[in-house]
Amino acid sequence: MTLDLDSIRAQFPALSLTHDGRPRVYFDNPAGTQVPQQVLTRTTDAMVQCNANMSGNFRTSREATELSYQAHVAMADFYNAASEREVVFGANMTTLTFMMTRVLGPLFNPGDEIICTHMEHDGNNTPWRIMAAERGLVVKTLPFNRETYEFDLDELDSLITERTRFAALNYSSNILGTINDVKEMCRRLRAVGALTYIDAVQFAPHGAIDVQDLGCDFLVASAYKFYGPHQGVLWGREDLLSALKAYKLSVVADQTPGKFETGTQSLEGQAGVIGATEYLQWIGTTMAVAHQPSTAGLRQRTREIHGAMGAMVDYEHQLSGRLIAGLQSIPGVQVRGITDPSSMKRRVPTVSITAPGLVPADLATFLDTHGVYVWNGHSYALPVIEWLGLQDQGGVVRIGPTHYNTIGEVDTVLQLVQDFMARR
Repeated sequence: MTLDLDSIRAQFPALSLTHDGRPRVYFDNPAGTQVPQQVLTRTTDAMVQCNANMSGNFRTSREATELSYQAHVAMADFYNAASEREVVFGANMTTLTFMMTRVLGPLFNPGDEIICTHMEHDGNNTPWRIMAAERGLVVKTLPFNRETYEFDLDELDSLITERTRFAALNYSSNILGTINDVKEMCRRLRAVGALTYIDAVQFAPHGAIDVQDLGCDFLVASAYKFYGPHQGVLWGREDLLSALKAYKLSVVADQTPGKFETGTQSLEGQAGVIGATEYLQWIGTTMAVAHQPSTAGLRQRTREIHGAMGAMVDYEHQLSGRLIAGLQSIPGVQVRGITDPSSMKRRVPTVSITAPGLVPADLATFLDTHGVYVWNGHSYALPVIEWLGLQDQGGVVRIGPTHYNTIGEVDTVLQLVQDFMARR
């Protein structure tokens, strides 16, 4: 069964809004998706039915405590974690990553080596470089090929030494769209005892995540990228999280995940995360049963979520294939990422473009006048933009469809880009 786009779009209130009488076309999804009604319902219920702090001896507090627990269970299923104790909520990916630099920093000694890449969002780059500078660590940077927009893992091998202790890796680029072979990268790093930290923010809306299969040590994503609220969600191996020192208040028990979740948590945000997983389950059970994996040992909710992701990805390949082919047909436009129609499985539908003399902000502003929303600039992926030499050209224009977008919307943006380029 294919995705029922009408039923899916009906779940998202924002998709029915208009822009000066025109339908809104949301292609800003790489920076944050719209949310389905289930997320709004869960959030409102939390604020009305159990708006209390947790761990108290009264009904609303008990209900809030249980709701938070269920959010951890839901994300354990989303990540296929071994336990909900491996799930840590935070304000966002960047805040969680800065916290982890403080937690992991004491494990390293001066002269130890860490690996970052030229494909990182700055949230998985600058925090580790600050940690390295503070502790006298050596930072090595893995480049990507400027023609293929992919890593050469032989180059990773050349960076790994007996002093390699840590690597911050990108699952999928928020500029290039490239999906990296993080499982193989983690295997090579694990062979020398290095810890691995995976930024899955851009991948999470566009593919099933299985941390047990990946073999990484930590992985982080943001729920607002996969149809949920503004929450960061970190996964870490329980043995590591339990052994690591947390910077916490003295009254907080030395237990994971609570010892890492400083202060009062966003109950409404965690409730919204449950809503996001329930939305994915709805797709998985109504439109994607055939996509549910048969892998032994998966919990039922994990099967349903992974099934939904499989069906969504199949449809997104159609969107990205049409978008990329259409953009390539426009004189002067260059797609900065994988373009081979047979290679859509190696990328997410995030598509960035440049053109000689094009000011990205001008094209984004033009599209906005027609109700089409895209991002321009560096999108916090400074390592990518600098490696491509685009920092003085205003970066890129980024067009990011997701599963609730339509082929018609893709055609609309293609026509508008063509019109804009023809008028220059």
